[in-house]
Parts: sequence; structure tokens; C-alpha cells
Amino acid sequence: MRQVIQNLEESRIREVANAGMGRSDVLAFWFGESDEVTPDFIRQAAIESLQRGETFYSHNLGLSELREAISDYMSVRHGPIGVDRVAVTSGGVNALMLAMQQLVDAGDEVVAVTPVWPNLTAQPAIMGARVQCVALSPVGGAWTLDMQALLDAVTASTKVLIINAPNNPTGWTLTRDEQQRILDHCRGTGTWILADEVYERLYYEPTSNGCAPSFLDVAAPEDRLVVVHSFSKSFLMTGWRLGWLVMPPSMTHHMGKLIEFNTSCASVFTQRAGVAALRRTDEVTPRVVAHLKACRDTLIPLLQAIPGVQVAPARGGMYAFFRLEGFDDSLTTAKRLVVEAGLGLAPGDAFAPEARGWLRWCFASKDTQRLEEGVERLRGWLAKRATPGTV
Repeated sequence: MRQVIQNLEESRIREVANAGMGRSDVLAFWFGESDEVTPDFIRQAAIESLQRGETFYSHNLGLSELREAISDYMSVRHGPIGVDRVAVTSGGVNALMLAMQQLVDAGDEVVAVTPVWPNLTAQPAIMGARVQCVALSPVGGAWTLDMQALLDAVTASTKVLIINAPNNPTGWTLTRDEQQRILDHCRGTGTWILADEVYERLYYEPTSNGCAPSFLDVAAPEDRLVVVHSFSKSFLMTGWRLGWLVMPPSMTHHMGKLIEFNTSCASVFTQRAGVAALRRTDEVTPRVVAHLKACRDTLIPLLQAIPGVQVAPARGGMYAFFRLEGFDDSLTTAKRLVVEAGLGLAPGDAFAPEARGWLRWCFASKDTQRLEEGVERLRGWLAKRATPGTV
């Protein structure tokens, strides 16, 4: 077995969740998904596909209908995105790994902005790359980027720069001017940008296109840019495992070959569900975003009212990322919260060493009262810790 695989750390989010799974008394906010089921018309599209007997392989790059729907969907928001730049994947995770397989050789240097979902730094390591991290810094609970530190880290030796914005777990986002500056710099160094933009629609600032700023808004088709998307978050489809890639046209045919050697293709009935989701996006995503904003605006003030909590409202994503004063080991804290308070959160350790004292709370809850109850459990647990004679 390859040593790099043996050395991979198991998910610390799963480590915490495993301590509470199966317990009906635990309020679980540890995973990055809503507890709301996929809309009926999307599920029905998959059912009808199965009833038609669509249980066979599709083209490696995806059904033409779905690729065209993705092209139309992206073009409305980011200017013309041709079908020749689109590949359908078996989830956003698969899209990210495919991009890594296509871009990274063993020994290559990869730079990543952290804290970040751990898959984004593990995947290049699996490929044998040397991963260098540039850390965001918290200021009053909001995480910010030292742009000069990032540009200094990306040199002619850097094969790929990985950026997830809006960011999981911090909610940090880039401005369009910052994206342009990064793109210009990477053009000069010859560095590829791998942009994980799966949260672009979960953005709470006013925009003309209903999206967070995207590298696609400033890049040319043949720029060294690969953008990853997923149906999971904006369409309530986490379990469907369906995503897509946008890349330079010259790269797409080769991506099809790579998909063949990984999964062959996404399942046809799942792709039919994706077509339905994209064609009726206005019936789903705006409602999802409005509800998530209400969830965020319910949770954040309640957390801010707790003494010793450091948190700021996220501009994008579905997470409150907060620090508890005096609790610097977030993995231990998260495990104790499960056992002692019935509250399931993700430990900051899972996302980067610099986030060790932080906790991630996924606020994508169908019922906002669950968020309120969760805060009460946190308050009660903290109160017990402050009482003499308790541990």
C-alpha cells in the first residue's frame, strides 16, 4: 500500500459524528447539508427515467441534454460558457479529484487557501504533490486573506492554486477585484487555478446575477482555470452525487478519458434529475437561499449573545464558524458536546491547524427552532462548565 494513503487522516467530522449517530437525542449540525429533502419534481424526474428503463451508460462527459442545460445555466450567470467546456461528474468530490488527476504530477507544488474542507488538501497529497497552505486570519470572527502573502506563495514553481470561495467552513469570499488580481498573477507564473465554487449561489450579499463573484467572470475560455460545481447545496441534492466541471475547451476531451477510468459516467437517471433541477432552478434555489439567510440571521445573534463566543455572519455558504473562549481543543470540545449536551458540531481541527479552537455549525435547518434549541443546549453546557465543582 502507498505510504501516502496509510498516512491519510480520517475525517475528524466523521469522528465526531460517529460518537452521536443513532442517538435520537442529538441535534446534528455536523455535516454540510440541509435536513430538507430534494424537491419532488427533481425526484420524479429520476423516477420517470428509471421507469423508462434508462439504466445504461451515458457518454463519459454526460448526457448532451444535461451539458446543454449546464451551459445555459452558467452562461446566464457568467457570460457565454460553451458545452465544449462542460463535463458532468459523479459529485463535486469526484470533480475535484478528476481535476487533480488531470493537473498534478507527483512532486508538484500545490498552494491552498485554508481553513478549507479537508478533501481539497488531501487530494493533491494523494497525487504525490507537495501542499503549501496560506492561512486566512480571523478578525472579529470574520476571516480575511492577506493577498500579498498569497501572491508571494504562488511562484513559477506552483502548479495549482486551490481556492474555495465562498469558503467552507469560514464563509469567507473573494471580491471580483481580488479574483482579477489572483488571475493576473497566475497568468504570469503559469499556475492553474482550481476554484471550488459549489457555494456560489448560497450568497447573501446583493448581486446582479444572484451569485458570489466567480473566476469565470474575469477569465478567458483558455485561461488555466478549472471551476468545480455541484448540485448538492443549491438544489438540496447531496445524496445524488452529481456535479460538473468548467474548463478550457482544449481540456474537455481528455477529461472524458479520465472519467472513463474513474466512474465511466454519472448514472443516467441522476442526470435526468439534474436536467429538471436546472430547468426549474428559480423554483428551488432562491427559496433555499432565502431560507438559509433566515437560518443564518437566527443563529448568529444567538451565538453572539453568549459570553466568550467569537463569530461573524458569513457572507456565503451555510456555516457559522465560531470560537469558544477557553476551549482551544475543538475536537475534544465537539466530542464532549455530543455526549454531554446532545449537540453535534464539526471541529475546526478538521479544516486546518489554525482553526483548532473553532467549531463549525451547519445552519441549513428546515426548522429554525432546531437552531434555537441547539443554542440553548450550548448555553446550558457552558453554564455547567462555569459552575464550581463541575468538569
